[in-house]
Amino acid sequence: MGEQQHVKFPREVIEEYAALGVDLPALFSAGHLGNRMGVQILEASAERVVGTMPVEGNTQPYGLLHGGASAVLAETLGSIGSMLHGGVSKIAVGVDLNCTHHRGARSGVVTGVATPVHRGRSTATYEIVITDEQDKRVCTARLTCMLREITAKDAGDLPEAGRAEGA
Repeated sequence: MGEQQHVKFPREVIEEYAALGVDLPALFSAGHLGNRMGVQILEASAERVVGTMPVEGNTQPYGLLHGGASAVLAETLGSIGSMLHGGVSKIAVGVDLNCTHHRGARSGVVTGVATPVHRGRSTATYEIVITDEQDKRVCTARLTCMLREITAKDAGDLPEAGRAEGA
């Protein structure tokens, strides 16, 4: 659960990262937490990021989707968009996340769609709308990420899965 398969990246983004020795599709994932929660990234670009997450396994004691699970999905999607906007020379670091929970979900899969509100040189803000299988809004979130120049230490922390062969 949570393995990334068939993520649609724009070709120019893949090529930009490949030129630096980074295999973006191999590197790209929802992270350890997102993987444990079953987050799947379906589409990723600076203009739109789409992902899903199962409700089962991500509920609070009343059997409803946990608000923190919605926050994990929202921050994952908004961070991906921010990272892709920042490009290969910047790293996206979340600095503000807010979530409004509109309704509960007890089963099935929720889908999040992140779209940009602001994309600047030093910050990026995304709105993330999470809906249930009936296309009813479960949560609306907003994430702001700081975009900072990547350092040699950041590059050294890149997981082996993301390093291109011979890099």
